[in-house]
Amino acid sequence: MRALLLSAYDAQSHRAWRNNLKLMFPAIAWKELTLPARHFPWRVRGNSLTWAFNHREALTDNYDFLLSTSMTDLSALRGFVPQLSQIPNIVYCHENQFAYPDNPNPSAKTINPVEPQILSLYTALCADQLIFNSAYNRDSFRQGAQALLKKLPDHVPNALLACVDKALIVPVPLCEEVFTVSSKLRNADRSVLEIVWNHRWEYDKGPDLLLAIVQQLIQSEARFRLHLLGQRFRATPDALLQVQHLLQRYYAATKITPGVDAYLEDKQDYHQCLAASDVVLSTADHDFQGLSILEASALGCTPLAPNRLVYPEYLSAAHCFRHANDLETQARSAVAMLENWAALKNNRQALPRVDMQQFRQRHLRDRYAAVFQSVGTRT
Repeated sequence: MRALLLSAYDAQSHRAWRNNLKLMFPAIAWKELTLPARHFPWRVRGNSLTWAFNHREALTDNYDFLLSTSMTDLSALRGFVPQLSQIPNIVYCHENQFAYPDNPNPSAKTINPVEPQILSLYTALCADQLIFNSAYNRDSFRQGAQALLKKLPDHVPNALLACVDKALIVPVPLCEEVFTVSSKLRNADRSVLEIVWNHRWEYDKGPDLLLAIVQQLIQSEARFRLHLLGQRFRATPDALLQVQHLLQRYYAATKITPGVDAYLEDKQDYHQCLAASDVVLSTADHDFQGLSILEASALGCTPLAPNRLVYPEYLSAAHCFRHANDLETQARSAVAMLENWAALKNNRQALPRVDMQQFRQRHLRDRYAAVFQSVGTRT
């Protein structure tokens, strides 16, 4: 089979997804067109122009099916390149703009969400097969689209969201490597709880909640080390700068060796740091699958996440702290669980783990294969 894969906003999770697909299906001849994850408004609205007029030869080759991310402006692209309308297509939704949190920073550039929202709906309606990476993603897409359609003044067609009701749930796979790294790397000092926060340094990953948790952890009896491993950008949320400052003072006062405070680009170094840690923490306001939590959990970390977003789909209450309107209440819930796990480690008892086998490549391959075979054989 020959497949054309379009990734219109090729962020890290999107790259992980398409790279895993190539590993899982080496017999498929993949032709990939990707665009960098920057200049979001232009990228989402302009990808059809870029591809249609700069890459027409690649788009009009002979393919069995088209696989595109939901940020692809598929309706416009098929208008510019009519040949694309002649091959079956799959649309994969890593996220949706309906459930994306607003930036609380008053100086941040505001983006009108309606255009990317309606564009993603047009793309979904073009799909022969629509796929979401989680039920939370599908459900929040449907709720958000329904709310948007109700605001439109007139002539809105009925049953537009039937495509969402027929969508499949197939997660982004985890690479096999994360299930083979040795857990013997775990730190031998049982008096210190090793915690990892491995998220992008942006507002939607909950830096204010992380700050509240660190403040309360420092006041607790738990001894801990926090590894800050997330991807960083030119602008750093102030809360994360405060976290760094508090941790420096804490390590100096307790004589605890500081944790890793760096974005580890080398995958082996990153995986080894995760495998040497006890807990992976999420404070996110925005996660449609939570690959950073899944990957760390597969490497042996005990996950701790808020009781919302996608997390309750694969984490029990034993791994979710309380969601509340105020940060202090959420932080108290998270810190109470961390204190308990620190005591377990100190007493040489195992921390509660979560089996992530359902997300590995070998277990998801058949589900992807069934979609590719089904769509690829349509005429």
